Amino acid sequence: YLAGKKVLIVDDDMRNIFALTTVLEEHDMVIASADNGRAAIRTLREQSDIDIVRMDIMMPEMDGIDTMREIRKHAAFKNLPIVAVTAKAMKGDREKCIEAGAWDYLAKPVDTEQLLAVLRAWLHR
Repeated sequence: YLAGKKVLIVDDDMRNIFALTTVLEEHDMVIASADNGRAAIRTLREQSDIDIVRMDIMMPEMDGIDTMREIRKHAAFKNLPIVAVTAKAMKGDREKCIEAGAWDYLAKPVDTEQLLAVLRAWLHR
């Protein structure tokens, strides 16, 4: 279910983008990336073929929560699966992410198999 699917990785840490790209390319996924929320929204507007978004929550300027809320304001992105990922798993984080528009939530460090399983589940629907 992953081959040929395009994922937008939103993360302010280039090391995370690089590591994820390496793993997902092994599964023949197509990768787009953005290092902040505004860039993510711009990328979604410019590239209409994105199948799923992996959204980091802790980012400077515009965090993942605000970015997801902004994405969900656009009708074109209503059914775009977004998987939120956060380093500081605090009480209420999951609920906040889901309320902001995430379809799923993972806490760091994210297990590769767990991430792949979540991507497969949302891309298979």
